[in-house]
Amino acid sequence: MKPSAYSLIKADDLAQASAQLAENGWGSKPVAGCQSLGAMLNLRLAQPESLLDLDAFESLRAVTDTGAAIRFGAMTTHAAIEDKRVPDPSQGLMPYVARGIAYRAVRNRGTLGGSLCHADPAADWISAMPLLGATLHVIGPSGQRDIAARDFMTSAYETQLVDGEILVAVSVPKRTNTMQWSYRKLCRKTGELSHAMTSGIRDSSDGTERIVIGALDGAPCVVERPGLMTELLQGAVREQIVRQAAPELELDRRHTLMEMLRLVALDMGKTR
Repeated sequence: MKPSAYSLIKADDLAQASAQLAENGWGSKPVAGCQSLGAMLNLRLAQPESLLDLDAFESLRAVTDTGAAIRFGAMTTHAAIEDKRVPDPSQGLMPYVARGIAYRAVRNRGTLGGSLCHADPAADWISAMPLLGATLHVIGPSGQRDIAARDFMTSAYETQLVDGEILVAVSVPKRTNTMQWSYRKLCRKTGELSHAMTSGIRDSSDGTERIVIGALDGAPCVVERPGLMTELLQGAVREQIVRQAAPELELDRRHTLMEMLRLVALDMGKTR
């Protein structure tokens, strides 16, 4: 299929872009790498009246060190993260995640911010950013605001963004080599979105123990508490966590997630 008719609009700056999006409401969509939205346009699952081209805004590609975190412009590509052409605050987790996204052609164009705003439950960054405790920075008609990554996605393909708001950057806290991490996902074939996803970090420097269960029917589930990784070695604990994350999940996926959580816990005992 081919997209329904739409117009391509450009703006001189982000403030003007935000105003145009607010004025057009649901009828306008911002477009960055277009690796997710493009497919939806072709299938006519999305039929906006206009697309706002963000490609001209170099500020959206800027990556800066803010001291405690690395601030990634929303249009940082998956490939830039995979190739370590930008700083890695995650002790190898972000490059690992990036190289598992779809195919290289998609990673060359697809962007961190675009993936987050598309909010596909089975996508990688929508789970990886809450795992790393990231903060999302948006601008809109009411000014700037920050959103914790774990709160950004509200349901499948829905986020906290309101009309006129644009995600401009993502700040990921720096981690030292005291952090251990595990990232596991199950795909039916290479390059597809995941059928099941679990991930975890443990950092002895500040006591962080956090897991994220993704590829659910809605937003990823974040669980964080001291001693969590040891608890996950118990089958009853894993079952309780998965049931709370997705009460209506079918039996095979529930058992798959329980086993993947066990492997995440075991990974924490290994030296990477």
